[in-house]
Amino acid sequence: MPTGQPNLWGASDAYEQWMGRWSRKVAPLFIDWIDAPRGASWIDIGCGTGVLTAALLERCEPSGIVGIDSSAGFLEAARHQVGDPRVSFKLGDAQAVSENGGQFDLAVSGLVLNFVPDKVAMIREMARVVRPGGTVALYVWDYAGHMQVMRYFFDAASALDARAREFVDGVQAPICRPGPLAELFAEAGLTDVAVRAIDIPAAFENFDDYWAPFLGGTGSAPKYCVSLSEDARANLRDVIRSRLPIGPDGEILLAVRAWAVKGRKPVEAA
Repeated sequence: MPTGQPNLWGASDAYEQWMGRWSRKVAPLFIDWIDAPRGASWIDIGCGTGVLTAALLERCEPSGIVGIDSSAGFLEAARHQVGDPRVSFKLGDAQAVSENGGQFDLAVSGLVLNFVPDKVAMIREMARVVRPGGTVALYVWDYAGHMQVMRYFFDAASALDARAREFVDGVQAPICRPGPLAELFAEAGLTDVAVRAIDIPAAFENFDDYWAPFLGGTGSAPKYCVSLSEDARANLRDVIRSRLPIGPDGEILLAVRAWAVKGRKPVEAA
């Protein structure tokens, strides 16, 4: 994850329980949409715990992958989970990548863009490090729309406490919509820009399975949740439980959507 909010993402285990498990399902669909050739070279910007990197290894037969992240803890988790010799993980900044220009066939990123202070700089850096004709692609959560795991939480929290809106990603991350994403890629000089929705189901065995990740403190909603007093947190929990679509055996099925965007570096680009 990038350096813009160093206290927001720090515990790799908490992140895996919070959003990593859903990113793990989105990543293969994202990769299939990119439709990259076998044997390509990749850079994974903001590689986190290695979810996207691992999916690239499974589906693309890459010649090599460089994963960069600003969190040493996430990089340690990524190295533990991804031991393939074709992969190297490095500490780095998404806004100022240290790799040489034109070095990779594809530059990708998963669930990172909205946490980077200078988003234009990030996309320009991704474009810089790919060869002319190379692909730049990323995905982000649809925070303002069909990200129901978070929508139920923040709709209830905002009704109880106006302060909750300070943590709502749909408000804080307006970039996570099709129009702004396409405009950002075009502004960075990329062509053939395309945006698509990637939808997956999020199934929970019961309410506790849904609620437990909010107590981990990693991510915007969990950070807000753990900031509450015990009584306020219990009240919020009860309100959310009353609103969720809970099945006859306690199961909960929600929708999760990511927005994916891709573009090409012009062949004539230096």
